Amino acid sequence: MNDSPTIDVRKLRIGLHVHLDLGWMAHPFPLSSFRISTEQQLETLRGLGLDRVRISPQRSDALTLQGLVGEGLLSPEVAGVAASEPAAPEAAPEPAVPAETPEAAERRRRREALQAEQACAAQAERHYSEAGRALRRSFELAASQPQAAREQCEAQVNGFLDTVLGAQEMAIRLLSEGAGDRGSMHAINVTVIALLLGKQMGLGKPEMFDLGTGAMLHDIGKIELPERVRWIDPLSPGVSNHERQFYQEHVAHGVALGRKMALAPGALLVLAQHHEHADSTGFPLKLGADKMNTAAKIVALVNRYDNLCNPATPAQALTPHEALALMYGQMKAKFDTAVFGAFVKMMGVYPPGSVVQLTDDRYGMVVSVNSARPLKPCVLVHEPRQPRNEAVPLNLETTPSLGIRRSLKPQHLPRATLDYLSPRPRVCYFFERAREPFLLSAGSAA
Repeated sequence: MNDSPTIDVRKLRIGLHVHLDLGWMAHPFPLSSFRISTEQQLETLRGLGLDRVRISPQRSDALTLQGLVGEGLLSPEVAGVAASEPAAPEAAPEPAVPAETPEAAERRRRREALQAEQACAAQAERHYSEAGRALRRSFELAASQPQAAREQCEAQVNGFLDTVLGAQEMAIRLLSEGAGDRGSMHAINVTVIALLLGKQMGLGKPEMFDLGTGAMLHDIGKIELPERVRWIDPLSPGVSNHERQFYQEHVAHGVALGRKMALAPGALLVLAQHHEHADSTGFPLKLGADKMNTAAKIVALVNRYDNLCNPATPAQALTPHEALALMYGQMKAKFDTAVFGAFVKMMGVYPPGSVVQLTDDRYGMVVSVNSARPLKPCVLVHEPRQPRNEAVPLNLETTPSLGIRRSLKPQHLPRATLDYLSPRPRVCYFFERAREPFLLSAGSAA
């Protein structure tokens, strides 16, 4: 089977029978071997990060193979007998299928869009959970087997970089709260956003590697702290000076563990500086922007953003839009100007998780933002006629006449809308390759 011919993933066609050389958790399809039957399957296959895919000519559609041969994408020898046979089907012609009505076509497009959306969401949540388990294992090994902990973390970061540094545009996806636990969730959120921000700023791969490693392990020193101070907010007025000093020691603990793990100098600087501020008000050394490593500037900003969205006390959580507005209005001096500008440009005014009202007065929740075009996110819209589990997020790129009017706190939503949208008390982020927008009719999007 491994001698099967391969084809560029961009040249795949409906009718080809493919074999995916991936683990079952690495793709969203029920089987690893199947015949492509829809455009959505093609789109998902192209988003898996593969360069080439194995095909089975004997199990593929003959006309599809002939077309590929005619385009010079497959040789007649590789395509096999099926490509050289007459175009007429072996069996008797089937009765003509009635033309699809516009209403039926719209229902089919919506069904296919929903299936693709659910498959991508499930795949992102599987990857997020896998990353969380691997990260917890790295933390468990850090003290007793530091080299193994580093190797596991670095392998995970390399996997992230393979995705992030690809040619395709990336999107930031909102996941369900159950995708991760408190400890791993924060580290993965920070790593995902930091890597996308590093790419936005044009960092090279070595810098991105140090950024990813430092972001993943920036809080590893907390394993040396008692649980009661591990997740406090050092800026909260309710935290005592003793607790604050105790908490701040996690930076030194982290650097010590990072040295045992033999982390690269750039990654170590992230551990050492992720609580420093550009205006010299951070800790432990009160460094200014001119003395901070670029990766540390990125992680310091993203770390603060995620802590505002996901504080230790959920009742104090801000929506992503509120967190961004607070950082812009009251904290901008604490962050490097270039880094903060790139962050706002990438996340958009309404980051994933923001609850919004559209210009046609409907309510929705931002579920995905293309980091290259953040002003037109994907929004899950409250549509009473559409069951929640069948709702397809509305891509504002496809509806130029529609936009976002304002952001709201979840508690200000009508009760039925709040139940429908179910805003997350905690915000989990992961990345996915940006997909082509689904063009649904205005009526089906409404």
